[in-house]
Amino acid sequence: MKLYQALRNVGTFRTVFDFGGRDVAHWFPGHMAKGLRQMKANLKSVDCIIEIHDARIPFSGRNPVFKESLDVRPHLLVLNKMDLTDLSNKQRILRTLEKKGVRNVLFTDCLKQRDENIKKLVPMVIEMIKSTPRFNRDESTNYCLMVIGVPNVGKSSLINALRRTYLKRGRASRVGGEPGITKAVLTRIQVCERPIMHLLDTPGVLPPKIESVETGMKLALCGTILDHLVGEDVIADYLLYSLNRLGNFSYVEKYSLQEPCDDIKDVLKRIAVKLGKTQRVKAITGVGNITVTIPNYTAAAYDFIRAFRRGELGQVMLD
Repeated sequence: MKLYQALRNVGTFRTVFDFGGRDVAHWFPGHMAKGLRQMKANLKSVDCIIEIHDARIPFSGRNPVFKESLDVRPHLLVLNKMDLTDLSNKQRILRTLEKKGVRNVLFTDCLKQRDENIKKLVPMVIEMIKSTPRFNRDESTNYCLMVIGVPNVGKSSLINALRRTYLKRGRASRVGGEPGITKAVLTRIQVCERPIMHLLDTPGVLPPKIESVETGMKLALCGTILDHLVGEDVIADYLLYSLNRLGNFSYVEKYSLQEPCDDIKDVLKRIAVKLGKTQRVKAITGVGNITVTIPNYTAAAYDFIRAFRRGELGQVMLD
């Protein structure tokens, strides 16, 4: 009876997320604009563009400026963090991307010590380069690739994975869980010896204008926009809505809830209590001051969001 009641309650959950007239903040700092200008200026020395994007949002948030400005070179789309997404509809993803003109796609998990798909990247790139004119670089026997993408999708992780695979060397690029770690523009890093291949690491560049609030929310949930620009409480609410919409109730077991819930305040309260994220505050009453314990909703939201980003709430496809 309890299970029946819980499932019946799920039927009353939100089917549309209320953005409340919100507008996602435009996060296009100076280093992004500068980075884009320098990318364009260095195209003459580049044989191939490698665009990295989050596999949880294969269609949302890819920067259209890349296509407009950098699409004069062979282009490989690497959908990274494949371990965090549901790829049961992989063929649908590939078909949709092909309709958008993207034919060269590779799924990767760059944090994995040995990712078999990483080994496919160099042969794929060489084949793509050989099938198109190299113009002023026709005489050169080495290759130069430019790595591009929105912030925090794994550009530095890809470079480090390639170095592990082909050079048996460690980290060359700093990796972080927040957008904006790579701010140096166009750092040149060797990733392969035979053939000699260098990558130009670039800072993450968001579109100057994000196409919709929902796209912005997906980008924020995946960590490509700094959390405080959108609000941890709003991101957490969108995460709860998305998990419920997909029928993914993994949060119930993780945080010891009794049943799925559609009220973010109730969920965050349970999370705060379970994790001990509470605060003791003084309250003034008619009979004097008393100390009460209240949940730290911001800390609970932060934990909920991080659990999603680490894959602790299962594999999730947001698009």
